[in-house]
Amino acid sequence: MTPGGTPGAPGVVVVTGVGRYLGAHVAARLAADPRIERVIGVDAPDSGIEFTDLLDRVERIRVDSGSLGGLLADLDVDAVVHLALVTSPDPQHGGRSAMKDQNVIGSMQMLAACQRAPRLRKLVVRSSTAAYGVSFRDPAVFTEETEPREVPRGGFGRDILDLEGYVRGFRRRRSDVTATVLRFAPFIGSTADTTLTRYFSQPFVPTVFGRDPRLQFLHFDDALEVLHRSIVEDHPGTYNVAGPGVLSLSQAIRRAGRVAVPVLEPGLSGAAALARTMGFGRYGLDQVDLFVHGRVVDTSRLEQEYGFTPRSTAAAFEDFIRAHHGGVVVTRDQLAAAEQLVLDGIRQVRSAVRERRS
Repeated sequence: MTPGGTPGAPGVVVVTGVGRYLGAHVAARLAADPRIERVIGVDAPDSGIEFTDLLDRVERIRVDSGSLGGLLADLDVDAVVHLALVTSPDPQHGGRSAMKDQNVIGSMQMLAACQRAPRLRKLVVRSSTAAYGVSFRDPAVFTEETEPREVPRGGFGRDILDLEGYVRGFRRRRSDVTATVLRFAPFIGSTADTTLTRYFSQPFVPTVFGRDPRLQFLHFDDALEVLHRSIVEDHPGTYNVAGPGVLSLSQAIRRAGRVAVPVLEPGLSGAAALARTMGFGRYGLDQVDLFVHGRVVDTSRLEQEYGFTPRSTAAAFEDFIRAHHGGVVVTRDQLAAAEQLVLDGIRQVRSAVRERRS
């Protein structure tokens, strides 16, 4: 117990990645908790100035991950929240190479710094359900013990596997530290700005022809709640964090008032190429494979250990819909007409294929 604190609540907390949306909100929430004496936000030296108003109660330090070791020791840090992950490559900022440096090398250096921090007693690491990968042989529901059947094709999924491997090594070396790994489902909600929310915000949504995967989402506010509890309470182990229940991709698109545009190319990368062409943002193989196979995880361990159940996937998605243009960007008549055009196009393609075969 820290001076003036409570059982499980650390005195000095370092949050990495505060230049990003999640890191900034987590740091601000921790800084508002009277049980925590000091919150220090760490970000890369070349990070842009963002979320200044949100971080007015957070001490912000710009340092590269290789210099974290001395910093953590000098500050007598009690807890570290590692959120400095890149979920998709940005061609304008180094692409996949820079993404891997941040996720893999940066995380490895962060854990090495934590290992050398003498007062450290708590580590919370952002992970992802992408750790399970996706394949045709996957189970209907993943538990925390499920091993991936195949190595993920996407860079983010592979990075997550490397990151969790480093955390397992850290646990062996520093058994005195409470280490919590949170495998988050994709974030959604009224305020979240992610690849997923941009995908569903477009009036025409590319899908992979013949696939209607089951999806789970996590409301951004519930992610903040779980991260906060992970710091002020003791929850060692690995946890799936997702909204109960599922939505099929077709259900989500229709509830959002969007129009699905099936991609007929046999290659799974066709959807990503179409999305880039139509200006829907950056979609890598992680996102494409998710929209082909889907992914559903069991959250009973989280609910039992934390005494907290996130709002359902359907409720989280509904909150997202309400926050975007009143939930509908096309009228019912326009939606029906557009869907009919898509169906007519599919029939024409099938007819042309049959004619060529005959």
